[in-house]
Amino acid sequence: MNEQITCKNVALGYEDGIVTEGLNFTVSKGDYLCILGENGSGKSTLIKALLGLRPQLSGDITWGSSSKKIGYLPQQTPVQRDFPASVREIVQSGCLSKTGFRPFYSKEEKERAMRCMKRLNIEDLAGRCYRELSGGQQQRVLLARALCATEEMLLLDEPVTGLDPRAQADLYELIAKLNKEGITIIMVSHDVAALSYASHILHIAKKQLFFGKKDDYLNSRTGKAFLETEASENE
Repeated sequence: MNEQITCKNVALGYEDGIVTEGLNFTVSKGDYLCILGENGSGKSTLIKALLGLRPQLSGDITWGSSSKKIGYLPQQTPVQRDFPASVREIVQSGCLSKTGFRPFYSKEEKERAMRCMKRLNIEDLAGRCYRELSGGQQQRVLLARALCATEEMLLLDEPVTGLDPRAQADLYELIAKLNKEGITIIMVSHDVAALSYASHILHIAKKQLFFGKKDDYLNSRTGKAFLETEASENE
């Protein structure tokens, strides 16, 4: 197996205490991992640890050949949705980690941005202002930006939040297509619909509740309880 991330006995938290502990899971090349958990369960803290923004309190997070090459699609704030830049400028900003101290984008980086836009069928939006786009179009733009950073692995934080059902389905299908093309997906989600696309599930709370293949999760006590809770809340 081409393991890209391995977490062993990881505890995460802050100065005032542990948020979650006992995390043991692996992410291999081509996986589609869906991370589940209630608010405050440690999902955001785990994201920060995987992005290298916050060290774990204990345990080990080791990286394989991916060398921490993660394209990140964060949750958007209302202010960010109103950002007055062109689609081309936002997608190209995914190459910033490659520019170093250069105050401009190279020809190769500009071409890479255009390839990513074409891949997500938004090349016709390149000259449009980001703030004028629909929610679904904005998420495609941010996904293209993440692809500019790397095609090894994408970390997506609640990517369909605020989208209408049609836009949600379109984005899920697009992410699944990227996964089938060999890109590892790690998605944080509250949405039951996300489970149908995943290959593996990590369900966390104060301690890890489950890690394994999707079908095993759906047949587990933890998985059944989660689905029952979501179904009752949506009635």
